[in-house]
Amino acid sequence: MIAVSIVSHGHGAMTQGLVRAALACPEVGQVILTRNIPEALDVPQDPRVVLVDNRSPRGFGANHNAAFSLCSEPFFCPMNPDIALLVNPFPELLQAIARSGAALIAPLVVSPFGGVEDSIRHFPTLRSLTRKAFGRGDGRYVVHGGEADFYPEWVAGMFMLFRSEDFRRLEGFDERFFLYYEDVDICVRAWRLGLKVAACPRVSVVHDARRASRRSARHLRWHLASMARYFVKYWGRLPRCP
Repeated sequence: MIAVSIVSHGHGAMTQGLVRAALACPEVGQVILTRNIPEALDVPQDPRVVLVDNRSPRGFGANHNAAFSLCSEPFFCPMNPDIALLVNPFPELLQAIARSGAALIAPLVVSPFGGVEDSIRHFPTLRSLTRKAFGRGDGRYVVHGGEADFYPEWVAGMFMLFRSEDFRRLEGFDERFFLYYEDVDICVRAWRLGLKVAACPRVSVVHDARRASRRSARHLRWHLASMARYFVKYWGRLPRCP
């Protein structure tokens, strides 16, 4: 029913644990595991596991689009390797996506310490980025665990559950965003096509965020380049959402 796409960048034990957790979910029919750089991974010998080895590192969108080309399930779930599944999130998410009629849905994302992360947000604007720079909010929705489904403007790419037919209709992620903002971009395009983006706070996953762009000059450059591409692409053309 669900094809999970995981891309490992030397995440080792994190990736191995996530693959095992995903395979333990009865709804998961495939786990497409991409090694973006060479690394030894001890994963179960399970026919549902499809292993892809890249000849050279690829970006977020390119990796998940390539994984989708191998997807044989009606739902497609890109998932970061630093996600932990403490419980099976899929039964609730499948019910919620059916209720909402959305093209994609995301759970609540929490930190290892239980705090709610900023994974459900309003579209970035120059005004919102200025407010963030001055510590006056970062554009997140105020969400608490157990609340009802709702329709945010965008959800972060560390965990997205798509209907495969809609991911195909959207033509996947825009690979011109090498890293960062590809999740914002696909949500903008979904709303512009009349498709819904939903969030389901009734279920949560844990994200052990590394925030590489705050420590790495290379990641910071990717972040800034993707931000600039987003603003050029959608300046004055963001969709109206519920």
